[in-house]
Amino acid sequence: MSLTAVLRVRNLVKQFPSEKKGSGELFTAVNQVSFMLAPGEVLGILGPNGAGKTTTIQILLSVLKPTAGSIEYFGKDFALHRSEILQDVSYASSYGRLPSQLRVRENLDIYAQLYGVPSQERAHRIEKYLKFFGMWNMRDKETGLLSAGQMTRVMLAKAFISSPRVVLLDEPTASLDPDIALDVREFILEQQKQQGVSIVVTSHNMEEVTHMCNRVLVLKNGSVIANDTPQNLALSVSRAHVHLCPDKQDALLSLLQKQRFSYKVDKNIVSLEIDEHAIADFLMHLASERITYSHISIDKPTLEDYFLSIAREARS
Repeated sequence: MSLTAVLRVRNLVKQFPSEKKGSGELFTAVNQVSFMLAPGEVLGILGPNGAGKTTTIQILLSVLKPTAGSIEYFGKDFALHRSEILQDVSYASSYGRLPSQLRVRENLDIYAQLYGVPSQERAHRIEKYLKFFGMWNMRDKETGLLSAGQMTRVMLAKAFISSPRVVLLDEPTASLDPDIALDVREFILEQQKQQGVSIVVTSHNMEEVTHMCNRVLVLKNGSVIANDTPQNLALSVSRAHVHLCPDKQDALLSLLQKQRFSYKVDKNIVSLEIDEHAIADFLMHLASERITYSHISIDKPTLEDYFLSIAREARS
């Protein structure tokens, strides 16, 4: 990966003036962040609110200037070759907007022209992507009249219409209905497979990240605290979820209270968190206490469990 990285970030720092007026203090939003992106890789960036995810994306787009550090795309210094590099880099966000008085098709056509897409090919791609995202029937609607979900789909069409080499996606499915979000995830993976596009994506949807991303960069207070696959990050959390349908619920709840377990009750199902290594002993203890159950399921730790653990640490 190190020899063929399409994006290489070294010791990235971004500081802002503190909100305390006249203090002269600086707030560090991004602190010595380093990572690489391989051709065709989907890299997720996770972290609690305020961890530095969006700031990092904005620096990678040259919307913000870094305080320190360096960025290379395709082996070229971003600071020296900005215009050339951005011809091969695109962006979409659920929070982005386009000129509101232009029609959807006009916005996409202008954007494709800026990236040098020939006229006939522009028309073909606009139709292709708008149809995929279910927006073809709104191609002549003013962009400012679109709903948040519709705008997100147009932004995603914009991101891929120029056939970029790198796409930066900031919360790309945040305002989409679950069925459309699923289609978008499949579309992104299809682009990765067919065109070899490399993608950096921020998201709070852990299932989405697990499904899409080859690797995950975890930020906390502006710093990288983990860089691994979604599966390995999930395995770093030892807490599993056990769900039981006990024959005598009161007896089970009494035992859990004595053992100081944290649990939830939903009708006949009792759910608790427990260390994976302690599950066997726990079940044996139930048997010794003659507490029986008609159903049991055990959920292994997920990426969401990992994310919740670091979010709790960030608040403490």
